[in-house]
Amino acid sequence: MENKMSSVAELKERHMAATETVNALGDKLKQKRLLLLDTDVAGYARSQGKTPVTFGPTDLVCCRTLQGHTGKVYSLDWTPEKNRIVSASQDGRLIVWNALTSQKTHAIKLPCAWVMTCAFSPSGQSVACGGLDSVCSIFNLNSQTDRDGNLPVTRMLSGHKGYVSSCQYVPDEDSHLVTSSGDQTCVLWDITTGLRTSVFGGEFQSGHTADVLSISINGSNSKMFVSGSCDSTARLWDMRVASRAVRTFHGHEGDVNSVKFFPDGNRFGTGSADGTCRLFDIRTGHQLQVYYQPHGDNDVPPVTSIAFSISGRLLFAGYTNGDCYVWDTLLATMVLNLGFVHDSHDNRISCLGLSADGSALCTGSWDTNLKIWAFGGHRRVI
Repeated sequence: MENKMSSVAELKERHMAATETVNALGDKLKQKRLLLLDTDVAGYARSQGKTPVTFGPTDLVCCRTLQGHTGKVYSLDWTPEKNRIVSASQDGRLIVWNALTSQKTHAIKLPCAWVMTCAFSPSGQSVACGGLDSVCSIFNLNSQTDRDGNLPVTRMLSGHKGYVSSCQYVPDEDSHLVTSSGDQTCVLWDITTGLRTSVFGGEFQSGHTADVLSISINGSNSKMFVSGSCDSTARLWDMRVASRAVRTFHGHEGDVNSVKFFPDGNRFGTGSADGTCRLFDIRTGHQLQVYYQPHGDNDVPPVTSIAFSISGRLLFAGYTNGDCYVWDTLLATMVLNLGFVHDSHDNRISCLGLSADGSALCTGSWDTNLKIWAFGGHRRVI
């Protein structure tokens, strides 16, 4: 018995020593990376004589307010063909809107009211949602409603052991989607069978060590996706190799609430509870830029959601205090705050997204409304 106890104690000591060694090597690696980063994107752009985008209050104007939810709006998504939006709210409903007319085409009462995320399928025929019931529910918008006028659930994807925080269909595939969860994993699902194709994280050492909050699939290579987590990191995954994260990205000092791939697929942006947005390169693993607006009172509002313009020159970021910044990604300059313009939201911006053609931005808020912002005046879509 004594020998057994001593061997367990010895193993614990060796484990602690190994952990210390790994942490020390990780710190050394961080220092080496910092030494290699001689400048950031904005520093280089300024050295090349670049000037910020000129962007005024008339260049992005609120053209529609979508009213219909009776609870906080938590999530939204555009269809690929640009003119429809699905939104999820604390009122326990998904609403599908015609963005051009503001009309509601569907109001779906959910089996579980605690919804946190929603997404349109690539064909626009189905919508997915998930939340505190740990299930991702699929609704075919062409299905017949029941006696009470409700749309039945077409498929329930069950398997997560924690809440479903985010979902996104694999581009050009109505049959597969990726979810992220409070159980520290992401899952690739086959919707046809309702089964898990791959699990990312969990028991694997390279997985997230806290709730996963957000995912973004690479538009240039749909086998790759990035995830953001409460462990303050973002991780890059290859759907063909589920056992290990391809790369882990450090830098944030708070929950990574939102991740979004840059249009070229070689970079991605993050939005965090630490009040910053950041730009990372998936090839080198380097942080390229920090987007941060100093506040006089040192009370920096967390970032809730981000999106890029079609070219990537603009980064849209929603904050818990109702601000919505438009950043020039090249010069790290905030060029417009939609929180200060006419018809802005009067509560937290919880979600935002750009239409497929980049001609409009939609924001959702805890004030129960969604707003569509169109690029007006002489401003072309950037």
